[in-house]
Amino acid sequence: MTSYKYGAHQFLWVEHWTNDCLYILDEARELGLDSFEISLGDDINFNPVPVRKRAGELGLELTVGPGNNWPMECDISSDSVENQRLGMEWHRLVLERAADIGAVAYIGASYGHPGNVLRQPRKYSELERIAQNLYQLAEYAGSLNVKLVIEPMSHFRTHLIHSAQDAVDLVSMVRSTNLYINLDTYHMITEERHYANAIRTCGNALWGIHACESDRGVPGGGLVPWDDVFKSLADVGPDARILMESYNTGKGGFGLTRGIFKDVCPDATDFVKNGLEFLKQRAEAVQQRIT
Repeated sequence: MTSYKYGAHQFLWVEHWTNDCLYILDEARELGLDSFEISLGDDINFNPVPVRKRAGELGLELTVGPGNNWPMECDISSDSVENQRLGMEWHRLVLERAADIGAVAYIGASYGHPGNVLRQPRKYSELERIAQNLYQLAEYAGSLNVKLVIEPMSHFRTHLIHSAQDAVDLVSMVRSTNLYINLDTYHMITEERHYANAIRTCGNALWGIHACESDRGVPGGGLVPWDDVFKSLADVGPDARILMESYNTGKGGFGLTRGIFKDVCPDATDFVKNGLEFLKQRAEAVQQRIT
């Protein structure tokens, strides 16, 4: 039987997490969510104590990602030793902030830097230094009781890790028991030929998925083959996290700054309600067919 944890990303509501955002945790729980992702970066400043306390009171699992200001020079894949050092220091600080709020995982493209796309074939030497650095980060994360989770991204965002197989190969190189994989149904559109095979490829390394439609909109009605997603999750990720992720495009939203020109998320509450209803319905239908 499956026991997914359904969640959502703060970006459905706000771009910057502040001390005034605790109400979002309450709303997320009221909407029926089990997990919630907060974005960190150099432009984010808030008191971690009330966040941890409120999430604990609500029984809401927290995860974090590096979705806000992340200096380009902080890149553990760089051939610059100094940039690697800066990258390691930056990620360690984010991991410490994650631990401060009681987050269980740090999810993102920590193997490089989104937006740094070298117009050249990926080099084995890059993967070697990434693996060495990721091992140290994974072990440090483990000492803080935080899982380190890498996410493959579209070739428009990185030249390094695009597919589930790329991520699995990197995890094998790192050889840490505290390194996992998160897939993203949006990035998979451009990088995978078959969603189910990609998910099964991850096997026990799969942490979960970021869920949205092929246009970053609410799950359902687009190109993502959700039945294939849930069939394969039932095989390898029956306890996976399914975290809805997009960017608020409503009045006062920030979707345009993230390259979203369609109104895919005018209201976070509606996005979560409709997305959660669809995802649970598809998961249940697939489960019934399996059993």
